[in-house]
Amino acid sequence: MIIAMKQGAAPEAVRNFAAGLEKQGVKIHLSEGASQTVLGLVGDTTGIDEKALKAHHLVEKVIRVQEPYKRANRLFHPEDTRIDIRGGDSGVRHIGAGYLGIIAGPCSVETREQIIGIAQDVKQAGAGFLRGGAFKPRTSPYSFQGLGCEGLDLLMEAKQETGLPIVTELMAIHQLEVFDEVDIIQVGARNMQNFTLLKELGHCRKPILLKRGYAATITELLMAAEYIMAGGNEDIILCERGIRTFDSYTRNTLDLSSIPALKKLSHLPVIVDPSHATGISWMVPAMTKAAIAAGADGVMLEVHNDPENARCDGEQSITPAAFAALMEALRKYASIEGKNIGPAV
Repeated sequence: MIIAMKQGAAPEAVRNFAAGLEKQGVKIHLSEGASQTVLGLVGDTTGIDEKALKAHHLVEKVIRVQEPYKRANRLFHPEDTRIDIRGGDSGVRHIGAGYLGIIAGPCSVETREQIIGIAQDVKQAGAGFLRGGAFKPRTSPYSFQGLGCEGLDLLMEAKQETGLPIVTELMAIHQLEVFDEVDIIQVGARNMQNFTLLKELGHCRKPILLKRGYAATITELLMAAEYIMAGGNEDIILCERGIRTFDSYTRNTLDLSSIPALKKLSHLPVIVDPSHATGISWMVPAMTKAAIAAGADGVMLEVHNDPENARCDGEQSITPAAFAALMEALRKYASIEGKNIGPAV
C-alpha cells in the first residue's frame, strides 16, 4: 500500500502518522521527495482501514500496490535513486538520478602490472569505477577461476594507485569477510536467485550491483532486488547483461527494452553490460551508445590491454585505446541526454 501525503504536511506530523501505522503491524518505507512525501507500507495491510486513511487530513491519496515487489517499486519511491560511492581518492562518485556511472576493467585480475596498468588507462580516459574479477564463476571447471584473495589484494593496490572505487563479484557468503575494502559488490547472473546470498547482502552496508540472470524475467530481477532491500540495504544497481535466446551469433541477446521498462517500474539505477551481452568486442561501442540512448544510468565494460592473450573473455574485451575513443563519444551522448558523466569529485 502507498500513502501519498498532502503537499506541505509537517514532517513531524507525518512521522507521528507513520508511527501510528507501524503499531498496526506494518513496516514503513518513507520517501521524502522535493514536493511530496510518500509512505510505503510493507507487510499485511488487510487489517488497515483504507477509507479511514483516505479521510485523514494529512493524506492526499491511497494506492494498493499489485506488484509483488514493494521497496523496489517506483510507487514507493517516485524519484530516481542515486547511489553515492566514495573512491580511494576521497572523491564521491554517483550512479543514477542524472549521473552516468562508467565501470571499466578486465574480466579477471591476472597480474599486478596488468590490473594497475589498465586502471591507470581507464581512469585517464574518464572511467569512474574499476571492475575486475578476483573470484570467477566459469562454465568449465578447468577454466581459469581467478586469483582469489590475491586478486583482491591487487585490486586494492590498483585502487590506491588510481583512487578508482572497486567493483568485483562475490560468489559465496563466506567470501564476505574478505570484501571489506570492496566498494561495490557484484552479484553475477548465476547468483541472481541465490536467495540465501541475497538475504545476507540485505544486512550489508555496501552498494550491490545485481546482474539479471540469463533466463530471468524483469519481474524476477526486481524480486531479487527486493530480497536485498527487505533486509535493509537499499543501495542496489540493476544490470542488464543480456538474456539467452535461440540466436547463437552473439553470446547473449541484449534486451535494450528492459532499460525503459525497469526505469518505469522501479526507482533503482539501471546499467548495461554490453561486453557479456554480445561477447564480441567490435559490437561493444555500438551497444554502449544504444544503452545510453535507451536511458541507462551507466555501463560496465571489459577492457584489456592484451585481449588476444587474456585468461578470460578476451574476445569481448576492448583495448584501452578503444575505450578512450568510446568515452569521447559517450560524453556527447551524455550531453544530449542531459546527464553527467565521469568521476564527480
